[in-house]
Amino acid sequence: MRFRLALVMALVFAAPAMAQAPAQPQPAAEGPAYVVTYMEVGPAFSSKAMGILRRYAGQTRRAAGNTGFVALHEHGRPGRLATVETWTDKAALDAHANAAQALVDQLHPFLIAPPDPRLSTGLDVAPPSTDPGGDRNVVYVLTHVDVVPSGKDQAIELVKALCADGRKDDGNEFFDALQQGNRANHMTLFEAWRDRNARNAYSVAEHTKAFRAKLTPLAGALYDERLYEAVREGK
Repeated sequence: MRFRLALVMALVFAAPAMAQAPAQPQPAAEGPAYVVTYMEVGPAFSSKAMGILRRYAGQTRRAAGNTGFVALHEHGRPGRLATVETWTDKAALDAHANAAQALVDQLHPFLIAPPDPRLSTGLDVAPPSTDPGGDRNVVYVLTHVDVVPSGKDQAIELVKALCADGRKDDGNEFFDALQQGNRANHMTLFEAWRDRNARNAYSVAEHTKAFRAKLTPLAGALYDERLYEAVREGK
């Protein structure tokens, strides 16, 4: 599907050694299956955790049915990591469960809390303008959008319009939206920008400010926007 959103982590993060998380509903049987997973390790262990993710990323990209995987670490917060994967369908996602569990086992000694996977479907996904994989200046952004259930349909239209506008902005590499499988009023924005200046210009653009103004009355939680860079070979 492509480098960016073609990336999601089908982790069934329910390691027996960890506290059990509530069961997550599965994505639809047909069509791409996306997973965004948030992880937090002790800052002193961030390099070890990134090394584990780096190796896992290479293995996962070669797995049958995987159409992309990216591992990220947050700017200024070395212990906060995230992954984004895409699989061709639910069957491919399920087939990767054992490998995902092995990753959990490796990360377990360094984790502050259990990983938080968000199984999702594509809400508004488009081909990227370029492949940002080789550029170390690229800024990735994950934003969790939570609105009250009654505002879901209006928020979906706002998010789709933002994706369309964001893709036209100078320096945008891709701008996509996912919808969480078990909570249709929860969405994830996944973006990549040529550099920090391009992303800063987008954040103060009129269409961005208009989106935030219209979304705020619908919000069920704070607008959770996090900037990342990719975990890369040799980093």
